[in-house]
Amino acid sequence: MTSRLFYTDDTLTAFVDVLSCTAHDDGFAVILKATPFHPQGGGQPSDTGWIGASEVLKVFQEQDRIVHIVQQAVPLGTTQARVDEARRELNSRLHSMGHLIGVCGERAGWKPIKAHHWPGECRVSFMPGENAQPMHIEQIKEQLEQWISADLPRVIQVNADQRFIGFGELPSYPCGGTHVSSLKQLHAAPTLSISEKKGVLAVRYQ
Repeated sequence: MTSRLFYTDDTLTAFVDVLSCTAHDDGFAVILKATPFHPQGGGQPSDTGWIGASEVLKVFQEQDRIVHIVQQAVPLGTTQARVDEARRELNSRLHSMGHLIGVCGERAGWKPIKAHHWPGECRVSFMPGENAQPMHIEQIKEQLEQWISADLPRVIQVNADQRFIGFGELPSYPCGGTHVSSLKQLHAAPTLSISEKKGVLAVRYQ
């Protein structure tokens, strides 16, 4: 089982133990004992970066291990891994904003059912609860700006089989993704749009 260093640590560089490196259709598949790289999943793209001198093209989950697809073979043993900082920062900001929009929806009586945090495609989808109220863009933006201005800190809770992420006193969600350490890193509320189709309300943001 691959240990996920990013669950509790935002460090983007780490010395890692390469357990295996095998040929793959897209290059080479590398398995590490522990990794700082977030795999694609949970509505978030994978990290990229470097393992040793070899570029990491994509990262994905395969049963209980995380697979890193790299351009060139990596020797077994200890080497340095480095996550692409700009990509991680963007994905963390988008994912964190999605959590906040989820809280906004819940406060208006909507139930989050799906979230997608890919750049250019970000949206949170909701089903109506018993007392769902209309959601308005300006109200959402005002609430987001308040939370960002308050610079609420990220709160991480990890138990035996699940990790929860929240900000300040806001509700926590089970989540394996990456997030900003405090909300001022979001800078400002995003551009928003709202649509509803077949009873599902989607809040899109960028």
